[in-house]
Order: sequence, then structure tokens, then C-alpha cells
Amino acid sequence: MPTRAFLFDFDGLILDTETASQAGWAWLYAQHGHELPPDKWALMVGTVDGWDIWGHLEEHTGPLDREHWNQRRYEHELTLLEAEELRPGIADYLAYAERHGIKRAIVSSASREWIDMHLERLERTVGWDAIVTADHDPLRAKPEPTLYLEALEQVGAEPGEAIAFEDSPNGALAAKAAGVFVVGIPNAVTRGYGLDEHADLVLDSLAELPPDELLAKVA
Repeated sequence: MPTRAFLFDFDGLILDTETASQAGWAWLYAQHGHELPPDKWALMVGTVDGWDIWGHLEEHTGPLDREHWNQRRYEHELTLLEAEELRPGIADYLAYAERHGIKRAIVSSASREWIDMHLERLERTVGWDAIVTADHDPLRAKPEPTLYLEALEQVGAEPGEAIAFEDSPNGALAAKAAGVFVVGIPNAVTRGYGLDEHADLVLDSLAELPPDELLAKVA
């Protein structure tokens, strides 16, 4: 069955926002004299409400002005993201898809506003056949297959005609539950999360495997 769609996660996959996000929350914890627990942080990656991070911090600090501190954390995170570019190999896969008529979609547990902001900065707002987001709804977020099923419908592809690119176990589980072949590309944050237990193929970077070789492997 020919491949008709590339379905890309966003955070940590197209753009390495995961490192900055973890650093932002680690900064917030440090401001209050505590350390962000890495094992708990792993529960949050690729999903919505995977762990009550505010509740955990306030167990140690007492009630906080969440709006104030979240804004400061967010501003700190954005400063770390200013220099981030597309992860290696992403541009090549997008260009290959365009040349060969393969649909391109973003499938993310994040918000559409967040993704649009970064796509605009990267000058990548056009060329997508679908952008499907959870928009803070845990019932839609990965590891549920909902987002992938919606993306498949929007691009007009069957599960066996698509390849999903994911950096986290939650994302890989969602794509597999939708019946899609999963290529795992971990980043510095997710490298130790056991992505190889859920993805069909794991690469250090998309740059190490040209698109035509990947399609041959999938076929």
C-alpha cells in the first residue's frame, strides 16, 4: 500500500520545544528552592494533564500566584526557544512530500495558537494539508488515537497509507492505536523514555534516513 501521508508531531519533533519547556519548569521549581522530578516530568510529555505539576510544587511551597509565576515561566521558556530551528531532516521530508504529492499534517496535543506562533516564526505556515490539535482537552490528547483519526480523515488517507513521526511514547501509542506506522525520533528530553518499545522504527534523526529509503522500509 503506497504512503499517501506524513503525520508529524510538533513539540520535540518538528521543533525541539521539549528541552526549553522542561528547562522553564525546572527554573520555576528552582525559584522556590525545589527540583523538578524528571520521572514525573516524563508523564507530561506529549499529552495534556499527564501529571499535576502545580499541585506537586504547591505541596512544598503552599499556594502560589499561579498566573504570575506561569507568565514568568512562559517568558523564560520563550527566550530559550528564540534560536531553535527545524530539527534535522524535517525540511527534507517536507520537501520530499511536496514533490511526490504526499499529504503533510501536524498532529499535536498542544494548542493551535502555540503551533501557529512557531510556524510563523519559522516561515512554515503554508504547505500543511491539516493541523490537528488537542487545545488543552485531555479527552482528545495523546495517547488517545482521536487526533490521528481526525488527521487521517482530513487528509483522506487510510491508516496503512500514513507514517507518523513521534518523539514520545504518548505520541507513539496514539498513532499505533490509530493503526499508523510510527517512526520514533527522540530528542534530548525523551531519549530515555523507552520510545523503542512503542515505535515501529527509531532513528536518532530523520537526517540519517532519506525519505525514499524510509518508504522502502515501510513497504
